[in-house]
Amino acid sequence: MKQDKLSITVVVPVYNSEKSLPELCSELAQVLPQVAAVFEVILVNDGSSDGSWHVVQGLARTHEWLRGMTLTRNYGQHNALLCGIREARYDVIVTMDDDLQHPASEIPRLLAKMDEGYDVVYGAPEQREHGVWHNLGSHVLRWALRVAMGIKSARDVSAFRAFRAGLRPVFVGYHSPHISIDVLLSWATVRFAAVTVQHRPRQYGRSNYNVVRLVLTGFNMLTGFSTLPLQFASLVGFAFMLFGVGVLVYVVGRYLMSGSVPGFPFLASIIAIFSGVQLFALGIIGEYLARMFFRTMDRPMYLVREHTPQAAHHD
Repeated sequence: MKQDKLSITVVVPVYNSEKSLPELCSELAQVLPQVAAVFEVILVNDGSSDGSWHVVQGLARTHEWLRGMTLTRNYGQHNALLCGIREARYDVIVTMDDDLQHPASEIPRLLAKMDEGYDVVYGAPEQREHGVWHNLGSHVLRWALRVAMGIKSARDVSAFRAFRAGLRPVFVGYHSPHISIDVLLSWATVRFAAVTVQHRPRQYGRSNYNVVRLVLTGFNMLTGFSTLPLQFASLVGFAFMLFGVGVLVYVVGRYLMSGSVPGFPFLASIIAIFSGVQLFALGIIGEYLARMFFRTMDRPMYLVREHTPQAAHHD
């Protein structure tokens, strides 16, 4: 049902999706007028190698409520989303993928749930139809998100989300090249919810996220927004310190009792274990130092090459 005072911005990161964009915009053109008095769609071209930007330009000329921008290179999905969120003008911001897996017809369900008093609502798919390894990578990523966000609803995190524009200041003040939209939202509110939505099969192309990339993204999430790896390294170091004390007691006790100590293989194995633990801990610390280094470089999160001509507000 249309709300007379509701205004919506839909932000879509675009990457090699020239075939799906016209259909996506057609769906949005049917749904948005039914739920909002004022709306806009922002398409952020994230360094696509196909004709996506030309399609965005054509759609912007056809629809006055649509505008686009193209980045100078591929910065990543969350960076492109950040760019669009900062450009949003209206009260509710909806983010969705460009591959038609998120049906525009499900947007009213997100908005209805938000009316119950929530600040962020995720559209969780009914079924996650992926392979075993992809699902394993997804579970690792969601566990990392749950740790970084500190909320139970992190298991329902999805790229199909709606949140209030009042949370946007948390994005404005963030200036690190490593970004997670969901973690930043958790810095601004704890009022999260999720609704089950339809998740259509991919019609064009294939996912850019394989199991290795998902696991690496999860690891980056942990080291970028949580101190858990450092705490884990400390616990491992403490455990092996106790183990070393136990070995010392064993060696001294055997010497006192029999006048001999274990041979070279025993000593070499102990050294190898402790060296491995030290390298592990140094690796974790190195990850955090690397992130501090990248922040001191003041590397931009994104650079916009071009905007489509500014259109008038749609009323």
